[in-house]
Amino acid sequence: MKKLLSGNEAVARGAYEAGVKLAAAYPGTPSTEILENIAAHYPSLYAEWSPNEKVAFEVGIGASLGGGRTLVTMKHVGVNVAADPLMTFAYTGVNAGFVFVSADDPSMHSSQNEQDNRYYAKFAQIPFLEPSDSQESKEMVLQSLEISEKFDSPVMLRMTTRISHSKGIVDMADPVKLDEQKQFDRDLAKYVMLPGHARARHHAVLERTTALAEYVENSPLNSVEEYGTDVGIITGGIAYQYVKDVVPETDVFKIGIGFPLPLKKIKAFVESHKQVIIVEELEPYYEEIIRAAGMISVEGKKYFGREGELSPYRVAVGLKEAGVVDEVPEITFKEAELFPRPPILCPGCPHRGLFTVLKKQKLTVTGDIGCYTLGTLEPLAALHTCICMGASIGNAIGMEKVNGSEKGIVAVLGDSTFLHSGLSGLMDAVYNQSNITVIIADNRITAMTGGQQHPGTGYTLMGKKTKSVDFVELCKALGVESIRTLDPLNYEETMKIVKEEVERPGPSVIITTQPCVLMPKRIMDMPYEVILDECNGCSACFRIGCPAILPSKELTEKKRPKAEIDPALCTGCTLCAQVCKPEAIVLKQAAEMVK
Repeated sequence: MKKLLSGNEAVARGAYEAGVKLAAAYPGTPSTEILENIAAHYPSLYAEWSPNEKVAFEVGIGASLGGGRTLVTMKHVGVNVAADPLMTFAYTGVNAGFVFVSADDPSMHSSQNEQDNRYYAKFAQIPFLEPSDSQESKEMVLQSLEISEKFDSPVMLRMTTRISHSKGIVDMADPVKLDEQKQFDRDLAKYVMLPGHARARHHAVLERTTALAEYVENSPLNSVEEYGTDVGIITGGIAYQYVKDVVPETDVFKIGIGFPLPLKKIKAFVESHKQVIIVEELEPYYEEIIRAAGMISVEGKKYFGREGELSPYRVAVGLKEAGVVDEVPEITFKEAELFPRPPILCPGCPHRGLFTVLKKQKLTVTGDIGCYTLGTLEPLAALHTCICMGASIGNAIGMEKVNGSEKGIVAVLGDSTFLHSGLSGLMDAVYNQSNITVIIADNRITAMTGGQQHPGTGYTLMGKKTKSVDFVELCKALGVESIRTLDPLNYEETMKIVKEEVERPGPSVIITTQPCVLMPKRIMDMPYEVILDECNGCSACFRIGCPAILPSKELTEKKRPKAEIDPALCTGCTLCAQVCKPEAIVLKQAAEMVK
């Protein structure tokens, strides 16, 4: 049977067919749908959202050591969080197979950087596989687990946004029949990384890398496509598809296992061609290794650059510059001509009221990663830093210690982000008595990645009801003395409480109490409407940045546009009515009565 699957759906299917027992993750685009699909379609697998990627990785290690095949998934920056256990797990090795997905995000569609995680595999001295379509995404889960067990190593499956989200035809298969589940082997020298044990395991890692180097030379995952051309191209992953689109009948060395590279096989390919071009996204990973091995005639990055996604057009331009093709196809549109759609908080988003107040009070706001990061954009422009998950609190502490807090320093992070990595920052603020205010924007869900559960929602990934974190009690346990809750859509209350807590000495916490406007889908209140005869064009409602509020064609005497509200977008959150001094914004029902 064949099905049309995205790369992420194919990985989920691959986990099922490969006999995976446990899958763990923290949601992060572009990897999120893998675990969602496992939970939705393959209930025989245990799947969980963990509080962060480090915990997910450690849960996965336990499952592997306990004898069950394991899948752990995360976006590329999540590997930074999981790097601590990764680097040592590379030493201990596995019991049952262990594969983790690093979903990289070239061009930063939903990320704060576009790091190239192929270097993590080289750094940890573990193999990584890189699929070029959905079929390979499925197959490489099983192949990664087999390599993991054969070489006693965790294996990285490196995806990218285009592979994760693009769809292709996938051949479905029955699950493999595995031998009886392995049991945990209490091998202290292998699994307890005291320095004396770790030295021996480091030697084992180097021996494993040598054995892998021989294995990859004969692996069908690294293949040559021959057409008898003088030019040869070395590529892999999504770049392979672009190459085949531009020069379909040119000799290609297709890399499926990227560490270690099959250098003997590549050398034979290079020596059999007059010109060899390397096509790869982001960093010159292949190019550096191949040139360092003495094949200095190969070229690559000088034609394709180190920033952003490749595309058939960019590959064609690079190959023309290299003299491989004569013409570049015309692009049918220019990006600048597309209808602009800047990212913006949803109509009715509870974060809008909070950031309206923070801007009004002219506070310095250290930010974090989530929907509320959009508070940095005009017209709100009320968030001033964003580094990584949980960094908002540490940033605020450091800023306050060197600059003082006479103007107020506020750290804003979401409920899921706080549980991910904000706890230790708040502990530091209490311990070192920092004069900052931490605002936990609790919208009851992991909203930015599509509405996933977390330890504060009361439900697991698999839909089971469970304990939910009490943020007030948790902050009390950490030693915070002043903890306030507020409705961020109550403008005056929010203004009052934020002002009081910023002026209070020592650390304090404010917890907002409005759920995400989209998840779960709610029945909204009656939309609001502008009474144009009452509107004076002051633009206060425009400054809250709600996409439901638009300039009308009717102007004031001073030629300023009056406001109007799109009833299809308005959720009835009331914030615009609260900031409207002439009280020209009323419920649509009330407006009808006025008319």
